[in-house]
Order: sequence, then structure tokens, then C-alpha cells
Amino acid sequence: MSVPDEDRRRAIDHATRALATARLAWRQAQPNRRPPVAFPSRDDLAQAVTLLAQALFPGRIGSFRGDAAAEDAFVSERLSAALALLEGAIADEFAYWQDVSAIGFPAGRVAEIVRLFAGTLSRVRSLVDTDVAAIFRGDPAARSVDEILICYPGATAILHHRLAHELDALGAPIVARILSEIANERTGIDIHPGATIGPGFFIDHGTGVVIGETAVIGARVRLYQHVTLGARTPRRSQPRGDAGPFAERVARHPILGDDVVVYAGATILGRVTIGDRSVIGGNVWLLKDVPARSIVLQPEAVLAAD
Repeated sequence: MSVPDEDRRRAIDHATRALATARLAWRQAQPNRRPPVAFPSRDDLAQAVTLLAQALFPGRIGSFRGDAAAEDAFVSERLSAALALLEGAIADEFAYWQDVSAIGFPAGRVAEIVRLFAGTLSRVRSLVDTDVAAIFRGDPAARSVDEILICYPGATAILHHRLAHELDALGAPIVARILSEIANERTGIDIHPGATIGPGFFIDHGTGVVIGETAVIGARVRLYQHVTLGARTPRRSQPRGDAGPFAERVARHPILGDDVVVYAGATILGRVTIGDRSVIGGNVWLLKDVPARSIVLQPEAVLAAD
């Protein structure tokens, strides 16, 4: 049964007035905040990361078919389109910071970030190659490295992260965060772009993995699903410092050494260090440092009598 046009219009008018009241209340609670005139487009950045993935892997992700010269032209065209979208998004981010925080940026800074970011792409490609190789070595179910790159959520998430991390380091934290959240939406894996991750990273299955902003992960680390590398909540609420792209960040997430394995459901909180070659068992709750070559396990389950 359809809603009469008049009833629908009254409902829309009521919702519109209620939303205006909610907006006004929010703005009155922040009297010194100016409304931004621009903000990076999530849709544009989703398109940009797709184009970048095609440029990094023209055959497997970009579906390119042809000779080497044509492949270079294909990559150049994808990069040109992607970098133009990124330049627009970063310009919008800078305009946003100028609007809400009165932060000034030197002329040409947007173009400089885009140029420097383009210079990182060969390194990103090499790192993702090590990640895909690590997954292939570690997962007997994988039939090929090509299957991993195209199908595995862990590979998708780390590809997004490698790109987002470079943008975050170059001074475009909102653009970087949007890229990481696009990956989270697609894979269920939440990696903050500020996290530092070494080569040969393997997220097995992946859903529910959370890696915080100041986490540091060494080489050849493997995480399983629902692992959290998080921060401890302070017992007393701490006042927020300055906002903005240059706000200070406190190191509050774990450090994992090389060749560490963390099994499903484990939660590691705070600035603790997990030594090289350690194994953290499933569902472990960990708040303390772990020496190298350690095994941390929950008590073994007991088979009860029926």
C-alpha cells in the first residue's frame, strides 16, 4: 500500500525541520568552529585507489593485455587519472584545515605531496609483492599468488594500507584515513594509516583485525582474524590536545618484532613489545611485554564428563 503524496510531503517537511534543529544544536555547541567549504570526496578516493591498484598491477588487477610499450602507456594513463583525483582530494583536505583551524599551507604543497607520493609507488609495489609471497608461503589453500592478490581480503587491506601510509606520512591524514576506511568497508580489516608495517605481512582470513595508529609491526608477521593491536583506555579521561594535521600523537599501541604469529581473537593492548619469533595464542588478553621466542597461551581446555 503506497503512502499518499500529501502524507509523504508532511513527513519530509517534519524530518527536514527536525534535522535543522539538530544541526543548529550541534553548531551552537561549537561556537568557534567555522563550517568547512570543502572536504575530500570518498567516491573520488575510492576511484583513485582502484586506478592506483590497476597501475601497480596492470595485468592482474587492471586486466591489461598487450606488449610492454602498451603496458607502460596503460600504467601512465591510470596514474595520471589517479593522481589528479588525489590532488583534488588533498586540496580539499587543506581547504578544510584552513577553514576549521586557520592553518596555512605553503603554495605548491599539494602538488609536492602528489609528486612525492608518486615517487613511493615502486616501493609500495615491492612491499605488496613481499606480502603476497608471504601469504602464498603460509597458506596451503592458496593455489597461486595471482589468486591471493585478486581474492584475499588480507592482500586488499595491506595494499590499501601501503598507499594510505605514504599519504599519511606526507601530511594528508584525512585522505589517508579515507583510503583505510574504504579497505575496512571492503574487507572488515581496520588498519590505521599511521601504523608502521614491515615486509612480508600476512593477515589470514582477516575479518575483525584492528591495528592502531602507532602500532609497529616487524618483518614476516602473521595475524589471524579478530586480532586487536590496540591502546589501553586511561582510567581517567585525558583532555584532548590540539586538533589538526600536525597534532601530536602519543605512542600507545603494541610493537611486534620480526616473525611474530598472533592467533585468532588475541587482544594486545598498550605500548607493549612482543619479541621476535614469539607466538601469541588464540583469545589471549595481553598487557605486558613478551620476550623473544616466547609462547603465550590460554589454559588448555578441559574435556568435561557428560
